[in-house]
Amino acid sequence: MTVRAGREFLAIPGPTTMPDAVLQAMHRPAIDIYSREMLELTESLLRDISNLFATKGKSYIYIANGHGAWEAALSNVLSRGDKVLVLESGRFAIGWGNAAALMGAEVEVLKGDWRRAVRPHEVEERLRRDTEHKIKAVVVVQIDTASGVQNDIEAIGKAIKAAGHPALYMVDTVASLGCMPFEMDKWGVDVAMSGSQKGLMTPPGLGFVAANARAQEVHKKANMSTPYWSWSEREGTENYRKYAGTAPVHLLFALRKAIDMLHEEGLENAFRRHALLGEATRRAVGAWTEGQVLGFNVAEPHERSNTVTTVTMATGHDPAVLQRYCKEKCGVVLGTGIGDLSGQAFRIAHMGHVNAPMLLGTLGVIEVGLNALKIPHGKGGLEAAVSYLGEQVAV
Repeated sequence: MTVRAGREFLAIPGPTTMPDAVLQAMHRPAIDIYSREMLELTESLLRDISNLFATKGKSYIYIANGHGAWEAALSNVLSRGDKVLVLESGRFAIGWGNAAALMGAEVEVLKGDWRRAVRPHEVEERLRRDTEHKIKAVVVVQIDTASGVQNDIEAIGKAIKAAGHPALYMVDTVASLGCMPFEMDKWGVDVAMSGSQKGLMTPPGLGFVAANARAQEVHKKANMSTPYWSWSEREGTENYRKYAGTAPVHLLFALRKAIDMLHEEGLENAFRRHALLGEATRRAVGAWTEGQVLGFNVAEPHERSNTVTTVTMATGHDPAVLQRYCKEKCGVVLGTGIGDLSGQAFRIAHMGHVNAPMLLGTLGVIEVGLNALKIPHGKGGLEAAVSYLGEQVAV
């Protein structure tokens, strides 16, 4: 016996649930990739992507997921043997660093942990010790979707500046772009990258990189670049060169519609929506933790992200059992624990195409599962989320 009907709802950190309007935007014939219509579509998207990154720098679109965008960002500004400082706060900055190592860079990890954000003062201290300026780039994620940590990108940028260090500042915004403020130019970020499948509500398959003038200057001397990723190769007058070949036309249709929807809502409103839904989730989880089995992975409340909440389960309780119940009985797919949290946690995504009914339905299903499986938990999680939203959302 189940209580599900219709398609599954994805409460995972990616690919996230897409709006019907975005799916419908792809349901049309391809267009001539040499046409004026294609040129205007490309120009409008590149302009809007730069605006999302809040930069006057150049943006690039790649037919790739976030891992591809990592390579695009690294290969254009590094030379083989360059040293990269990776700021650990979960899995994904480490993954970016692993990519750099495989591409020929020397990688140093500024050790952190999966329960805390990067400490800016530690970044400053490490860079001050690098008196020979061997470190050529500092890489970090704004939100780590494995740990649920949110890093203070502005504060880290100030720490790099305070150290007086010339390293490029590079930021992964895959789980944050379109969901929370990101001010590339204002915060001193040189290179930023993202992907289409989370806050931008588009199918996986598009990666984005933005680069400021300083990064463009470094690019001229970098020797890690290859034809597909190269910014220089994408600067030709022919529009197809913006994609290093045939354009991903239907994904571009989808992205155009998704960004239009963000514009209609207003970015500030989208940020506020994510903040409200993130806190509502935390209110629910906070109530559940009173049973001493569930807990927040991120120790400090102000370091918990507004796009994904990672919930740990005490030894002796398997999160996969709860995930399986929620999926098979109720049609809600929760994110699994990954990396160091494999088998120890589940994740609730609240990013991109998500609203109060969708989130409250997810939290309600989790409570159903906790009750059905007799997993000890504090009562009133859903009620706490409802009460919070009722207090915050004005008449």
